[in-house]
Amino acid sequence: MLLPGSTIGMLGGGQLGRMFTVAARTLGYKVIVLEPDPLSPAGQLADQHLRAAYDDEQALRQFGEQCAVVTTEFENIPAQTLEFLTQFCPVRPSATAVQVAQDRMVEKEFVRSCGLSPVPFAPIRQLADIPSACSQINFPAILKTARFGYDGKGQITVNHPSEVEAAFLQLKTVECVLEQRVDLAKEISVVLARSVHGEMDCFPVAENLHRNGILHQTIVPARINEALAEQAKQAAQRIAAKLEFVGVMAVEFFVTRQGELLINEMAPRTHNSGHYSLDACITSQFEQQVRMVCELPFGDTRLHTPVVMMNLLGDLWGSSQPIWDELLHSPNSKLHLYGKHEARAGRKMGHFCTLHPDLNAAIAEADRIFSTLPQV
Repeated sequence: MLLPGSTIGMLGGGQLGRMFTVAARTLGYKVIVLEPDPLSPAGQLADQHLRAAYDDEQALRQFGEQCAVVTTEFENIPAQTLEFLTQFCPVRPSATAVQVAQDRMVEKEFVRSCGLSPVPFAPIRQLADIPSACSQINFPAILKTARFGYDGKGQITVNHPSEVEAAFLQLKTVECVLEQRVDLAKEISVVLARSVHGEMDCFPVAENLHRNGILHQTIVPARINEALAEQAKQAAQRIAAKLEFVGVMAVEFFVTRQGELLINEMAPRTHNSGHYSLDACITSQFEQQVRMVCELPFGDTRLHTPVVMMNLLGDLWGSSQPIWDELLHSPNSKLHLYGKHEARAGRKMGHFCTLHPDLNAAIAEADRIFSTLPQV
């Protein structure tokens, strides 16, 4: 057990690292962030910010020697970086666990190996693979890069097999998966924690609405029946157990109109759809991550109030920033801004949570506030 006063290393300096840093420092830990961006949101709040690339061996050595444990805020940290750091201290989650989520093809095959159902897909590694892939998938479909795609980036909708080659060329012929477009009833997610001893605990299931491939709104509790919620939790725990994961991770699901539960993707880290836990749960996903990597007992994940979380993207900023009046005058809403230097379209700049004992009232209030935000 690593007690307060110990030093935790965070690989990655974005908003997830920032909220982790707040949780860790609140508990009395020191935090060192390794992140090349000099304007890192996490680096602003850490005890120390090492401005270095993730493959800078000299910086990694300094980082590892100063830390009692190392964790991550995103899945695209090079596996060799995580392996290198293990010579100095525990790295949680492990390189093996993170690697699975770095490649959509590997991830989908892993989901199958767990006895679970991914969204129907076919690999496309080269132009010659296209006819075979198209024969396996119903259209419309989505062509996604196997690596480095997130928030709607690296993916193109294809309505007919004749469009796949042009889309593949547009994506620079990198390895891709052709994924069937699902007839969706809902999108949900499960954020869970797993300890070094294999114990697990799930946060309440979240219901997610996306716009242009980016999470727009999270509603908790999800408006699904208890049996489906339990099925999603069990599936997420099966994945975490097989990965031998340590820390906090998320699994996103599609619920089809036929009631089938399909795995969309996993994230070996805290997750945008878990931000509601900062205000509406007894323990946040970020405090829970601190607890797991430091081998502390679980915090209570119960939801104390229904909640709606709304993402705030750079599109809202205009020439200055959104008009916050309605949000700041809402006594049951909480604003979280990430300290990012520049607003850009599609960039996550912050979020807010609206809490209310009545979920429908929370949804209505959150939607009303959001409608007032665009700069005029």
